[in-house]
Amino acid sequence: MIIWLASYPKSGNTWVRSMVAALMHTDDGEFHFDLLDQIKQFPIKNYFTNFTNDFGDINEIKKHWLSAQDLINLDNKVKFLKTHHINCKIDQYNFTDKKNTLATIYIVRDPRNLVKSISNHFSKSLEESKKFLLTTRLIGGSNLEKNSVKTLLGSWSDHYKFWKNNNKNFLLIKYEDLLENTNSELIKIITFIKKFTPIQTNEVKNKNIIRTTSFNYLKNLEEKGSFNENAYESIDNKKKFFNLGPKNNWENTLEKKIKDEIESKFYVEMKELGYL
Repeated sequence: MIIWLASYPKSGNTWVRSMVAALMHTDDGEFHFDLLDQIKQFPIKNYFTNFTNDFGDINEIKKHWLSAQDLINLDNKVKFLKTHHINCKIDQYNFTDKKNTLATIYIVRDPRNLVKSISNHFSKSLEESKKFLLTTRLIGGSNLEKNSVKTLLGSWSDHYKFWKNNNKNFLLIKYEDLLENTNSELIKIITFIKKFTPIQTNEVKNKNIIRTTSFNYLKNLEEKGSFNENAYESIDNKKKFFNLGPKNNWENTLEKKIKDEIESKFYVEMKELGYL
């Protein structure tokens, strides 16, 4: 059964994924990027090769979402998967179901701060990045992304609502709370996971997890060439994944027009999440 680490892109998923990987797959909590191999992304080509070779067509991929997850779950073990995919239904095809999904840890971030992060990650202007958040779109599947499959996002608000409303066992983690009090959020994650699978941890291990998954620590590892999940501008040019992190403040980067439109379009969800 799958415990999803789900989020809209650039919302802190890799941070939480790193914490969970160090928690579940080390004795001492010392994180290194090889541990990310223990928590794969979904969808990727590896999970669909038994069903199709048309990885760039969402209408083909959707037919095999559940079959791919059935295959992943054949061992009847609890496992974690990262996803940016919206928890949707297209025609009669569900992205996931109760048979395959055990729980979801959903990471959310203030959409006003996402504008700058989306801009850097996808090489878009701030105006284009605002539109990215406001509209339903597909990402992935390009020739530069060797293992990627077409992924449907939805708008920022739909992404949040679809995951929240379609899962009984749901833990919400706010990126801003992770920044403010990483230890309490880690404890929250541990308490949630313990409902579904045993965890061996202690205060020393937790401190090591927090230290070795901090933004600056991960940024330094990336600069040493240890990270291989960067986006590409070209085949010879990887973009920095860990860019601004905690220094990304929408108040310093967004024009009032962009800020106002985001707050208007996402008012209900931003109010619910305490962003307004």
